[in-house]
Amino acid sequence: MGTDPSGAAVPGPPGAAAPPGPVPLPRAAAPISLPRPAEPVSVTPAAAELLRSLREQHGPLMFHQSGGCCDGSAPMCYPAGEFRTGGSDVLLASLQIDGVPEPVEFWMSRAQWDLWKHTRLTVDVVPGRGSGFSLEAPEGVRFLIRSQLAGAARPDDLA
Repeated sequence: MGTDPSGAAVPGPPGAAAPPGPVPLPRAAAPISLPRPAEPVSVTPAAAELLRSLREQHGPLMFHQSGGCCDGSAPMCYPAGEFRTGGSDVLLASLQIDGVPEPVEFWMSRAQWDLWKHTRLTVDVVPGRGSGFSLEAPEGVRFLIRSQLAGAARPDDLA
Protein backbone atom coordinates (compact mmCIF):
# COMPACT_ATOMS: atom_id res chain seq x y z
CA MET A 1 0.00 0.00 0.00
CA GLY A 2 1.44 3.38 -0.94
CA THR A 3 0.78 6.86 0.43
CA ASP A 4 -0.25 10.13 -1.16
CA PRO A 5 1.56 13.46 -0.44
CA SER A 6 -0.58 13.97 2.67
CA GLY A 7 0.45 10.57 4.02
CA ALA A 8 -2.93 8.93 3.43
CA ALA A 9 -2.86 5.30 2.34
CA VAL A 10 -3.61 4.62 -1.33
CA PRO A 11 -3.93 1.31 -3.11
CA GLY A 12 -0.81 0.14 -4.91
CA PRO A 13 2.73 -0.88 -4.11
CA PRO A 14 4.62 1.02 -1.38
CA GLY A 15 6.01 4.27 -2.70
CA ALA A 16 3.44 4.46 -5.51
CA ALA A 17 1.99 7.89 -6.00
CA ALA A 18 -1.72 8.51 -5.92
CA PRO A 19 -3.25 9.31 -9.28
CA PRO A 20 -3.44 13.07 -9.86
CA GLY A 21 -6.88 14.56 -9.19
CA PRO A 22 -10.19 12.78 -8.91
CA VAL A 23 -10.75 9.59 -10.83
CA PRO A 24 -13.12 10.33 -13.72
CA LEU A 25 -16.42 8.50 -13.64
CA PRO A 26 -17.60 6.75 -16.78
CA ARG A 27 -19.95 8.85 -18.91
CA ALA A 28 -23.59 8.04 -18.45
CA ALA A 29 -25.19 6.47 -21.47
CA ALA A 30 -27.73 8.57 -23.31
CA PRO A 31 -31.26 7.84 -22.12
CA ILE A 32 -33.23 5.48 -24.29
CA SER A 33 -36.94 5.34 -24.89
CA LEU A 34 -38.50 1.94 -24.57
CA PRO A 35 -41.57 1.37 -26.69
CA ARG A 36 -44.85 1.42 -24.79
CA PRO A 37 -46.74 -1.85 -24.87
CA ALA A 38 -49.37 -1.72 -27.58
CA GLU A 39 -52.85 -0.96 -26.38
CA PRO A 40 -54.82 -4.19 -26.10
CA VAL A 41 -57.79 -2.73 -28.04
CA SER A 42 -57.99 -0.89 -31.36
CA VAL A 43 -60.72 -0.13 -33.89
CA THR A 44 -60.99 -0.54 -37.65
CA PRO A 45 -61.77 2.48 -39.85
CA ALA A 46 -65.31 1.12 -40.38
CA ALA A 47 -65.87 0.83 -36.63
CA ALA A 48 -64.50 4.36 -36.11
CA GLU A 49 -66.93 5.71 -38.71
CA LEU A 50 -69.87 3.99 -36.99
CA LEU A 51 -68.72 5.30 -33.60
CA ARG A 52 -68.71 8.88 -34.96
CA SER A 53 -72.29 8.41 -36.17
CA LEU A 54 -73.43 6.85 -32.89
CA ARG A 55 -71.71 9.64 -30.94
CA GLU A 56 -73.73 12.24 -32.88
CA GLN A 57 -76.96 10.39 -32.07
CA HIS A 58 -76.35 9.30 -28.48
CA GLY A 59 -73.58 11.42 -26.96
CA PRO A 60 -70.48 9.97 -25.25
CA LEU A 61 -70.05 6.21 -25.69
CA MET A 62 -68.52 3.19 -23.97
CA PHE A 63 -68.01 -0.51 -24.73
CA HIS A 64 -68.36 -3.52 -22.50
CA GLN A 65 -67.26 -6.84 -23.91
CA SER A 66 -70.12 -9.26 -23.38
CA GLY A 67 -69.04 -12.42 -21.62
CA GLY A 68 -71.12 -14.93 -23.51
CA CYS A 69 -74.65 -15.94 -22.55
CA CYS A 70 -77.26 -14.55 -24.95
CA ASP A 71 -75.06 -12.43 -27.20
CA GLY A 72 -72.06 -14.69 -27.55
CA SER A 73 -68.97 -12.68 -26.80
CA ALA A 74 -69.60 -9.35 -28.47
CA PRO A 75 -68.55 -5.77 -27.79
CA MET A 76 -71.66 -3.98 -26.60
CA CYS A 77 -71.82 -0.22 -27.23
CA TYR A 78 -73.75 1.92 -24.74
CA PRO A 79 -74.10 5.58 -23.89
CA ALA A 80 -71.22 6.30 -21.49
CA GLY A 81 -72.19 5.38 -17.95
CA GLU A 82 -75.33 3.43 -18.92
CA PHE A 83 -73.66 0.09 -18.29
CA ARG A 84 -72.55 -0.06 -14.69
CA THR A 85 -69.02 -1.30 -14.22
CA GLY A 86 -67.67 -2.49 -10.91
CA GLY A 87 -64.79 -4.18 -9.16
CA SER A 88 -65.12 -7.28 -11.33
CA ASP A 89 -64.53 -5.22 -14.51
CA VAL A 90 -61.26 -3.99 -16.05
CA LEU A 91 -60.83 -0.85 -18.17
CA LEU A 92 -58.71 -2.13 -21.08
CA ALA A 93 -58.49 1.04 -23.14
CA SER A 94 -59.68 4.60 -23.57
CA LEU A 95 -60.00 4.66 -27.34
CA GLN A 96 -59.19 7.91 -29.13
CA ILE A 97 -61.43 8.12 -32.20
CA ASP A 98 -60.91 10.95 -34.70
CA GLY A 99 -64.02 13.13 -34.68
CA VAL A 100 -65.16 11.94 -31.24
CA PRO A 101 -64.27 14.55 -28.61
CA GLU A 102 -63.89 12.21 -25.65
CA PRO A 103 -62.29 8.76 -25.32
CA VAL A 104 -64.52 5.71 -25.77
CA GLU A 105 -63.80 3.42 -22.82
CA PHE A 106 -63.55 -0.33 -23.45
CA TRP A 107 -64.37 -2.55 -20.45
CA MET A 108 -64.30 -6.31 -19.90
CA SER A 109 -64.91 -8.54 -16.90
CA ARG A 110 -61.70 -9.39 -15.06
CA ALA A 111 -62.41 -13.13 -15.36
CA GLN A 112 -62.81 -12.85 -19.13
CA TRP A 113 -59.68 -10.67 -19.43
CA ASP A 114 -57.71 -13.37 -17.60
CA LEU A 115 -58.57 -15.67 -20.52
CA TRP A 116 -57.97 -13.06 -23.26
CA LYS A 117 -54.98 -11.10 -21.91
CA HIS A 118 -52.60 -12.80 -24.36
CA THR A 119 -54.45 -11.23 -27.31
CA ARG A 120 -54.84 -7.89 -29.03
CA LEU A 121 -58.47 -7.07 -29.71
CA THR A 122 -59.75 -5.13 -32.71
CA VAL A 123 -63.29 -3.75 -32.76
CA ASP A 124 -64.73 -4.17 -36.26
CA VAL A 125 -68.21 -3.81 -37.73
CA VAL A 126 -70.00 -6.29 -39.99
CA PRO A 127 -73.49 -6.48 -41.53
CA GLY A 128 -76.07 -8.30 -39.45
CA ARG A 129 -78.15 -8.09 -36.34
CA GLY A 130 -76.40 -7.97 -33.04
CA SER A 131 -77.87 -7.46 -29.61
CA GLY A 132 -80.90 -5.26 -29.19
CA PHE A 133 -79.10 -3.67 -26.24
CA SER A 134 -76.11 -2.38 -28.23
CA LEU A 135 -76.54 1.03 -29.88
CA GLU A 136 -75.64 -0.12 -33.40
CA ALA A 137 -78.49 -2.69 -33.59
CA PRO A 138 -80.96 -0.41 -35.46
CA GLU A 139 -78.26 0.35 -38.07
CA GLY A 140 -78.34 -3.21 -39.51
CA VAL A 141 -74.74 -3.85 -38.45
CA ARG A 142 -73.03 -5.22 -35.39
CA PHE A 143 -69.72 -4.70 -33.68
CA LEU A 144 -67.44 -7.72 -33.70
CA ILE A 145 -64.15 -8.49 -31.96
CA ARG A 146 -61.25 -9.81 -33.99
CA SER A 147 -58.34 -11.09 -31.92
CA GLN A 148 -54.73 -12.00 -32.50
CA LEU A 149 -52.07 -13.35 -30.19
CA ALA A 150 -49.78 -10.76 -28.65
CA GLY A 151 -46.59 -11.00 -26.63
CA ALA A 152 -47.77 -8.87 -23.72
CA ALA A 153 -51.23 -7.43 -24.16
CA ARG A 154 -51.20 -5.30 -21.02
CA PRO A 155 -49.02 -4.64 -17.98
CA ASP A 156 -49.65 -6.80 -14.94
CA ASP A 157 -51.36 -3.90 -13.17
CA LEU A 158 -54.63 -5.28 -14.59
CA ALA A 159 -54.05 -8.78 -13.20
